[in-house]
Amino acid sequence: MKQFIIFLFMLVGISLTAQNTPVRFVDVPAEQKVNILLNNSPFTALLYADSLKKHVLYPIYTASGKTITRGFPINPEPGEQTDHPHQIGSWFNFGDVEGLDFWNNSTAIRESERCKYGTIRYKGIVERDEAAGRLVVRSEWVDCNNAVLLDEITTFTFTGRAQYRIITRKSVLTAVNRDILFTENKEGMFGLRIDKNLEETGTGIYTNMSGNKGGDVWGKRSPWVALSGKKEGEDISVVIIDHPQNVNYPGWSHARGYGLFATNNLGGREFDKTTNEVKVTLKKGESLTFQYKLVIKNGSVINEKEITDEMIF
Repeated sequence: MKQFIIFLFMLVGISLTAQNTPVRFVDVPAEQKVNILLNNSPFTALLYADSLKKHVLYPIYTASGKTITRGFPINPEPGEQTDHPHQIGSWFNFGDVEGLDFWNNSTAIRESERCKYGTIRYKGIVERDEAAGRLVVRSEWVDCNNAVLLDEITTFTFTGRAQYRIITRKSVLTAVNRDILFTENKEGMFGLRIDKNLEETGTGIYTNMSGNKGGDVWGKRSPWVALSGKKEGEDISVVIIDHPQNVNYPGWSHARGYGLFATNNLGGREFDKTTNEVKVTLKKGESLTFQYKLVIKNGSVINEKEITDEMIF
């Protein structure tokens, strides 16, 4: 029976891969970005300007061409909220690494406060494979004096078919010069700032695997959380899926009605006072891997079976 299930999962994976549309990576160095196209249509762009304090994917489009990400602060749109300028597109970081806050850093931080924050410095693309839709990026997590705490190698895989756009992110963090401590904090880790139409004050509603809905998903552990709503009359669903091999799987949801959609594997008691304390020490030279999948469907609301099909990494 076990062999049959594995074989079935392989068939599903082959079937989904066979329907993927062609991917292109187009460098735009003058704007410090790489455009990602599927079948010559915009999917997203990798932005890596130092002013962002980390590299991000922005904007992110559905297969039908609608953006699912907030425009502010890069390209503000009428009626958008202008809070949390560090929440741009999709990103990965954390709020307490050796006491430094990598999550909330932005150009809005006062000069006198900047040594309380860390920055993720983009170092370049180390591999690109358009046939596989794969882009591998290197970056460094540094303090305000540019001392390197972590080396990051992130593999983005971009796929799409029919009504779907899918991003898989695998980030490998390596302690470079010394041991590095991650202390439980609600500010993390894989995040997305959604379009105003998909906020809960708009048409959006969160649901997790246990059936919790709306604000009740926050702080709950779940292998996946889905957000469904409408934009310009079209149904759109966005799902964050946690990888079973991530530390503290499944992670705690950090999904907020105002538009933050995130999952956090190191939140611990910041979300649930009854859980065990979370402290992860990465010894010098050791690595820690975090992997997530972002699934975007347009045209109809995604159902649980469709999400289950996407839980294969």
